Amino acid sequence: MRSGFVSLIGRPNVGKSTLLNTLIKEKVAITSTVAGTTRNIIQGIYNEDDYQIILMDTPGIIRPINKLGRITNKQAMSLVRDIDVVLFVVDASEGIGKGDRFIMNVLRKSEAPVILVLNKIDKLSNVDIMYSINEYKDLFPFREIVPISAKTQDNVDRLLEVIKKYLKDEIRYFDSNIKTSSSIYFQISEIVREKLFNVLTEEIPHSLTCHTVFYEEKKDLIEVHVDIVVDRDSIKKIIIGKKGERLKEIGSAARHELEHTLNKKVYLELYVKTVKNWKDKEKYIKELGFLDN
Repeated sequence: MRSGFVSLIGRPNVGKSTLLNTLIKEKVAITSTVAGTTRNIIQGIYNEDDYQIILMDTPGIIRPINKLGRITNKQAMSLVRDIDVVLFVVDASEGIGKGDRFIMNVLRKSEAPVILVLNKIDKLSNVDIMYSINEYKDLFPFREIVPISAKTQDNVDRLLEVIKKYLKDEIRYFDSNIKTSSSIYFQISEIVREKLFNVLTEEIPHSLTCHTVFYEEKKDLIEVHVDIVVDRDSIKKIIIGKKGERLKEIGSAARHELEHTLNKKVYLELYVKTVKNWKDKEKYIKELGFLDN
């Protein structure tokens, strides 16, 4: 039996959450084309008879502009310590950016082996992949370099085999049927937030968050209430839409996925509320699960 903790580190929108879901073979983290979708550290658990890998999906590391940004950066940076393996995930189709170089400097302080994961190779030719490998390999002492496509699952099995080589623990930390350590409250909030991102596209999705405030299992259904928190009344109006049509669309999409996830009929109530500057209010940030430890 071998097990260990593996962190996924990288800039926003490089495909960390998609990779996590692909490795676990189940959706445990929401995904979106909007950069910075992940805000909390999410644990996904990969299980085999002889292996257990606890994968930590981290927020993308960015230049923080408010307290929430500083906290999420701190959360992500904390996962280069006390970890067995670091997966540094990059978008191979974009080339090396300032953010990648900044993260590599941070990773120099890590005692854990760092594996470079060149994601999105489905967008590249074989020649371009080799160019990307050569571009990165002299910048940092990566233990291994693995080109993959999380979207098409190309070479993901190879990545799993590489990770297994560095697992040292001999204990199963979670039951083998558990796929994530995230609470049901958190999972519900994230599903609603994902549907908001899908519907709002570029209409200021980073000005909102979601908070599950009520969950009750009844005989025939599960009743759920979720607050959608925004920082301006103008965004509240955008989310609700004309005669509430947009909020109904969001609620319908979220309820459909929740019923699939929970395997039971769901009654979902969504409430949109304005909390000005919520991303800078420590009390509110903690209530929403962003803990500044």
